[in-house]
Amino acid sequence: MHIFTPNHVALIAACYPPASALLASGPDYRPKSQELSRLTYYAANHPGKINKLGAELEKRVRADCSKSVTGNLRARASLLVTLAIVRTLAIECRRDISLLSPSLVSCLRTTLDFMSSDLEVCALAASVFTAWCTYTDGHVIGLDGALTRNYLVVVKQFSAQCNAERRSFDDELKNRTRLIGLSAVIGVVNSEALYISATQFKPQASSLISALLPHVIHADMKVLAGCEQITKDTTDSMYLAEFRSRPLSERKAASIHAHVDGEVGPSSADVLSTSIRALSQLFKHSNATQVCSLIQSAFESLDVMQLWAKAEQCRWFAQRACDWAQYQYRYAIPSQVVERLLEAPDSPVCTSEQKALVGMLTTVFTSPTPLVNLSTSDIVSNLITLVFRRVAANPNDDLLPLLVESIASLGARVYYSDQIQDLASELASRLTTIDTQSSVNQRRESRSQAIRCLLAGLLGLMFVSDEHRGSQGNDQPHPPFRGSSTSPSDTFAWVSQRTKVSGDIWHDTLTLLCDNDFAVRSDYAQALVTYLRCEIPKVDVDRVRVSRDLAGGSSSTRANSISLMLFGDSATRSLHTIHAYLFLLATSSYLGSSLGISAPSSYSLSGDATTNGTTSIGETEGNPPLNSDSGDVLPSTSRRRSVDPAARSRKSSHAYRLLDTVTGKVSSSCLASPSDYALILHVLTAIHEEVPVRGLLTGFPMLVALEAAAQVEDGADAGTQQRAFALKEVLARLWLVIGRVWNCSELVCKVENDLSNLSGHMTLPQIAPFTPGVLRPPETQIPFPDLSAAELPREWPVVKSEDVLVLLASSKSVQEATALDQQGLHRKLGSKWTVEGALRDSAERPSHSRPLGDGVPPLLKLSPALMAIENLSLQSLTRSVRGVGVTDLREALEGRAGASNPTLARQPSMSTLNHTLSHESYPTGHAFAPDKARSKKRAVTTGSGEVRDVLNRLGIRKYSGNSLLKASFPTTHKSDQK
Repeated sequence: MHIFTPNHVALIAACYPPASALLASGPDYRPKSQELSRLTYYAANHPGKINKLGAELEKRVRADCSKSVTGNLRARASLLVTLAIVRTLAIECRRDISLLSPSLVSCLRTTLDFMSSDLEVCALAASVFTAWCTYTDGHVIGLDGALTRNYLVVVKQFSAQCNAERRSFDDELKNRTRLIGLSAVIGVVNSEALYISATQFKPQASSLISALLPHVIHADMKVLAGCEQITKDTTDSMYLAEFRSRPLSERKAASIHAHVDGEVGPSSADVLSTSIRALSQLFKHSNATQVCSLIQSAFESLDVMQLWAKAEQCRWFAQRACDWAQYQYRYAIPSQVVERLLEAPDSPVCTSEQKALVGMLTTVFTSPTPLVNLSTSDIVSNLITLVFRRVAANPNDDLLPLLVESIASLGARVYYSDQIQDLASELASRLTTIDTQSSVNQRRESRSQAIRCLLAGLLGLMFVSDEHRGSQGNDQPHPPFRGSSTSPSDTFAWVSQRTKVSGDIWHDTLTLLCDNDFAVRSDYAQALVTYLRCEIPKVDVDRVRVSRDLAGGSSSTRANSISLMLFGDSATRSLHTIHAYLFLLATSSYLGSSLGISAPSSYSLSGDATTNGTTSIGETEGNPPLNSDSGDVLPSTSRRRSVDPAARSRKSSHAYRLLDTVTGKVSSSCLASPSDYALILHVLTAIHEEVPVRGLLTGFPMLVALEAAAQVEDGADAGTQQRAFALKEVLARLWLVIGRVWNCSELVCKVENDLSNLSGHMTLPQIAPFTPGVLRPPETQIPFPDLSAAELPREWPVVKSEDVLVLLASSKSVQEATALDQQGLHRKLGSKWTVEGALRDSAERPSHSRPLGDGVPPLLKLSPALMAIENLSLQSLTRSVRGVGVTDLREALEGRAGASNPTLARQPSMSTLNHTLSHESYPTGHAFAPDKARSKKRAVTTGSGEVRDVLNRLGIRKYSGNSLLKASFPTTHKSDQK
């Protein structure tokens, strides 16, 4: 019985050579060209028949594969012809490729399942797959479940070929197998099928990264760099790199062959170059979410292959991933690295994975590649949290120096002028939190190590910032970050474009000068000296040197600068605090937590909040997520972080309790060691060399007080005499510094003569080398030697402060720099100094010390009466706001005549209106000492004329106009009309 053969089946069958000639059709195994053209014409003009054609071809592939596995060479030849027909149909029916897709992908899966070991079959299958990837729009992925499953299996099988390892393979055959798999992978990378479905991207990315990344990680760094350069120099082929941006009709599918006659076998460098090219295209075509999936897949691949020990290659990959990713999506890479770091468990010993991740982060931050949209505040918050967790697990963890370096590397990411100041504020806030809120159950070693890590990171931020700025084209030499032998002052000789870190940020950390742990005191003193030499905001008069023309500029200009520094400069207020704490360090019998101040139980160095105060430093409750704003671990990035007022109050309380232990004289009970006195000299030397005018005006009275503290009675014990002699040596060396700074040759000669006579009795040790921004081992202090009183010198003949005062007051250099005459210098430098007064000067703003002229805006005239509340600022009062002017403010004040006016009421603990000048002496006590005359004169009243009297004294007349603000005070308004 004759059976009718369908037309589509007959067209396909006609494309095959006769059964007897199948084997002879090799090595190309091409279908008959004329019949193949007839078949493609039929399919192109009858799209409805494509499904039937695909089903018939799928049936033939399944039959040929099952026979080829048993060694049937004719069936293998038929399979190759069938794959060639499928490829031709995919190219010629590109507009209707979606109709052929289910059968095509099914044919590929069947072929790879049965014939994955046959290199020639795999090469042709890869050509078919690349053709489909070139012309598909990808919409079928995710919609057709069967097609999606087959497609993912095919991608996984080709990815496995990229890392084919068989002992029977020689190098050439192994490399050919890998290149075939890589060719198919490149087809996926440049296909819409990879990027169109958000849900199916991650499974594909996992397969692709596992195929490409091992070649990069296993490669030697020199070979890696060479292959990368070859990839950059070689122009990408149009049909691989740019086909996504071309119309469908202009795309070309690559033809993949296992071997070409006369071609030299591929090398491992060819495989590596192809992998690098595929990785670059993969990141180049991905958006932010897809980049995150790629990085996560890379982490998973490194976990499976256990390749985290290849830290250098991991850093290379992280940096190149940022280079390859699109400009606006690069921030996702460091964010994912930080997320992975936070997810790691807190084991006592850090792993190679954590070291590699931190190295990747540092490399990304210090690379020249821009990272827009990167939240540096979130990054630094999470890194600080990680530091706390690592310190809690192991204070001597090897990961801590790497984390410090990573925090410092954020200084290279400066995108606005105040960014370093904001990051420094975050670090200073955490330092203050540790100092004032650490749990009493925490180990001392862990607390000290956490503080030292944050200090090193804080300095590193500033150094890396200026180093990075200098490397971007500045003609002057930029400072090195690590291993530099240059002094900080020379390093920062050129002017950076960023905002200098303000003295207010450092002010809240100055209590660390009197910390109970010497390692913390030493590191903080070194950090403070670096800040003074390199970072403290300076005015023109700070740069006065004898070698310069001191007469430059008018006297009024210099006087205004000095007045600003004395009464309104944050750096000057910090200098007052520094001198106070240095005096306490030199004379106090108690330091730091030895005072027994109980800390609140709501904080621990592990970064977790506790409610019952029982959490110790080794306990953790969980890892906060990236960009989280939970508690004190991750602060909000919308505003600069400021110190909690409660923490600041505790610090002030701590300072005053420390003050209670000071007797004004050194004794054997003082805790300062020779190393501490060397640090005191180190800090004071930096002050007088870097800010000579402010250092002299604010610090000379303190030096006089130190000299008085060093005067001990005859017959004092050996410990007291040793401390007195060490303090006198500090003063003698400091007089020498001051004499050289101000070019006072007479003072220099006297001090050098005295020091030469006492060279055998010098006790101060040398300051240890210090590299800013690097976490060094904890410093140990040198104690006083165990000597008897008879072994000590009977007297210490050095220059007295009275003689130094006379020489400085009569110095023309000092007079011109300070804009004060000899008598004025005598009064200022010889004024009585107390720790209470210095602490008060560091907190107060004596706005009444300078008269306000006629040219000052009316709002600025009003500001002294409105400055009773601490968070008001002169700058905010002088800003112009649309719709609100001087008239509105004047009418509002007049409307409060009969109401309670808390703004004008005196605040004893906050306001500076009722206190005397900072250089006057105060009675001993913790509260601010108000001037008696002023306190009697300014009694708090609720009379209706109080505000009017204040306005009259300020010279502002009453304005009788309509005001919207009067509606808030109807009673007062009626009384005024009466």
